[in-house]
Amino acid sequence: MSEESRPAVPSVPAAPGQSRPGVAFALAAFTAWGFIPLYFKAVAVVPPLEVLAHRVLWSLVLLLLIQLVRGRLGRVGAALRHGRTLAVLAVTTVLVAGNWLVFIWSVTNAHLLEASLGYFINPLVSVLLGFVFLRERLRPGQLLAVGLAMVGVLWLAVGTGTLPWVALFLAGSFGLYGLLRKLTRPDGVTGLAVETLLLAPVALGWLVLSGRRGVLVFGQGDGTLTWLLVAAGVVTALPLVWFAEGARRLRLATLGFLQYVAPSLQFLLAVVAFGEPFSRDHAVSFGLIWTALAIYSVDTARSLKRRKR
Repeated sequence: MSEESRPAVPSVPAAPGQSRPGVAFALAAFTAWGFIPLYFKAVAVVPPLEVLAHRVLWSLVLLLLIQLVRGRLGRVGAALRHGRTLAVLAVTTVLVAGNWLVFIWSVTNAHLLEASLGYFINPLVSVLLGFVFLRERLRPGQLLAVGLAMVGVLWLAVGTGTLPWVALFLAGSFGLYGLLRKLTRPDGVTGLAVETLLLAPVALGWLVLSGRRGVLVFGQGDGTLTWLLVAAGVVTALPLVWFAEGARRLRLATLGFLQYVAPSLQFLLAVVAFGEPFSRDHAVSFGLIWTALAIYSVDTARSLKRRKR
């Protein structure tokens, strides 16, 4: 998942005839999230905090328009009026802002490889958080997968001499985000609309302050960067809508398998397109984590099969 805020995945089986469009929507979303580093590379001369501010504001505009067209704008108001929902979304707002900012920074500072590692281990972090906070039992396969992932992260930390904090922050913040969003009613688009609405005053204030200090990039030069920053809304919101449509049509196991498209594309971009170093320690670490994900995926598929019987 890329660093995007995805809605909760439904556990209901897909309706007959829904699989093909569901796969198309899901692949479109995960592919977009996989290639989103290209966008952040294109605006790399813009300070990450300004990019984040534009992403918040233009996403808010587009998300509210989407809800208006769908006749669901009232859901945003309902979420704002519900005290418990608003309290949880206030916390997820901080998490998503931090997640977005660190991901933007990782792309512009040659740490995309580490960011992709974070999204590879994210499902396993979610399993661990479920065990810690929701008292969900870990099956032997899940326990083995989580253990292997921990060994992989530890190997990279020892081998490189630095803690892979980008990967750990992205996986941890998004894992906590998903955990908290399970406790709220709003769907993904509505929830993100509320989160960006809560962030909007801070984002607007930052842009105004940057303008007064004379360091604002928006509106300067030939206009190319300005339009790219406006496009942040489309880059953020459309994949989320596609994901929501795909999730509604697909089985959980199918969606879980497709989610690895995004970090796989990010991994390839980091190594092949951006030339980030990929050492033997990286190879061992990623190998352990990919093995852990294979075990996790097989265990999940078997669990879903047993539930159907």
